[in-house]
Formats: sequence, C-alpha cells, structure tokens
Amino acid sequence: MEADAAEFNGAPRPQALLLTFFGGYVLGRGVRVATASVLDVLHRVGVSEHATRSTLSRMARRGLLHRTRRGRKVYLGLTSRSRDILHDGEIRIWRLGAVNTHWDGTWTVLGFSMPESWQRQRHVLRSRLLWAGFGSLQGGLWIAPSTVDAGPLIEGLEAAEHVKVFQARAMPPTDVADLVHDAWDLDLLAARYRRFLARWGTGARPADPPDSLARQLLLQAEWLQIIRQDPRLPQQHLPADWPAEQAQRLFRALYADFEPAAREAAADVLDTIAEDRGDREEAANSWATG
Repeated sequence: MEADAAEFNGAPRPQALLLTFFGGYVLGRGVRVATASVLDVLHRVGVSEHATRSTLSRMARRGLLHRTRRGRKVYLGLTSRSRDILHDGEIRIWRLGAVNTHWDGTWTVLGFSMPESWQRQRHVLRSRLLWAGFGSLQGGLWIAPSTVDAGPLIEGLEAAEHVKVFQARAMPPTDVADLVHDAWDLDLLAARYRRFLARWGTGARPADPPDSLARQLLLQAEWLQIIRQDPRLPQQHLPADWPAEQAQRLFRALYADFEPAAREAAADVLDTIAEDRGDREEAANSWATG
C-alpha cells in the first residue's frame, strides 16, 4: 500500500481511522458495534456521516466488515481478512518497535521479470513489496532487511514463475550503508517521524479534537500509517539523528495518557452486541466466497 498525499501530511483517511477504531474497540473483544456508534466516533475526529457511511460500505464490499441487523439497528463486525490486518498493526505498534535493533545481517532478495503486457500484475506486486518493507535496488530487484514470506506477495497474481526469492548477506565490496541509501528514501522516512513529533510534541495537538477518545484515535491512526510505511531499517545503518525512537516514545506516552479517559468515553458511546460462533462463521464464509 503506497502512501498518498493526505497520509504523508499526517491526516489519516477515513478507512485508516475506521481500522484503528475497530482494532482498538472490536478486535479480540467478541463484539459487533452499532453503525450509529461508529458514526458518532468518526464525527468526533471531523469525518462527515456521508464519508463514514461510504467508507463502511466500501470496506464491507472488500470483505473487511460484516453486517448484522438486529431490529432497526445494523451492527458491524470483523472478518478474517480485517482481523489479519489489525493483528498485523498490533504487532507493528507494540512488539516490533520503530527501529530494527536486532538485525542479524540477513536480507530477503526478490527479483522479478514480467511480460510488458502485465502492467497490472507489476503494479500490484510493487505495491505489496512496499507494504512488506521492500526497497527497490535496481530494475526488478528488491530487498528487505528481514525474513519475508513471499507467499502473500504473489498470491492471486499468476506470477510465481516470474519471481525468484532468496535470503542473502552482503559481501565486500558492497557497502551496506550505500545499499540502504540507494533502496530507500531516508529523507522521506525521517520527515514523517519529524512531522509527527511537530504535530504531537511539546503540547501541540492537531485541530483540537473534542475528547480523549478522538485524540487517541487520531494519534494511533497517524502513528500506524507512519510505521506501516517504514521498512524498519537496521539501526546501525541509519543516521545518528534518526527520529523514529523519539517519535515512538512520544506516541506511547501520549497513548497511555489518553487511555483512561478514552476507555471511559467509549463505554458511554459504544452500542455493542456479542458476536456468537454463527456470526464468526458467517463472516469467514462471506470473505471466502466473496
């Protein structure tokens, strides 16, 4: 997934905000949440009802949400696909950290060569490679500073025979620092962290959201989109003033500061129902067949 201009400027799109909301208040809780509650929460961060409804409909069509009607109310729950995405976000935020401090020197190297007529296939593969933390070294040669499962990268692309994947270590005369600078735009990566620090640090708050629930939602959505665009390059090959760890400390401190009041506000506003086994099976089947 490539960043668009809105994301780079620190303004999360409605889908990013919705996924963050579902990750915080639905994932792992065995519940579905009323559409009216979702509209209320998104209104607090400045998203219109029309934009929220349109995004929810699009997410349902893409197999990210499952709808259940109870009387006159519609409740929204997660699918297997959205759970996978949200679990990935949890891991990136709370387990991996913003900087790779335990790199063992192993690179995943992926090369591909596709027919000229396969423009869509190339575009989809490149987008997936960027999402997975790869950088383009030259032509169809991409590298990532970690072990990456290539299966999801080529799933559904009919491109397996055109893709070769290896694990490798750099050998002389290769300079790894030069390799990193060639494959990734370090200035762009650092600018995202510095913009986050400027927006949230030293008492700054973007657009004065009305309460801690809204502030926490904006904070986490912005942070998640930054780290999802960061390949977590090895610490020893980053500039000495790399801002990621400072930004991460700020994020975690503010998140903890907002948490008690955010949970209290959520308890007041969220209308939920329990998700039973039948609901979960229906959601899984709707994704598998849809």
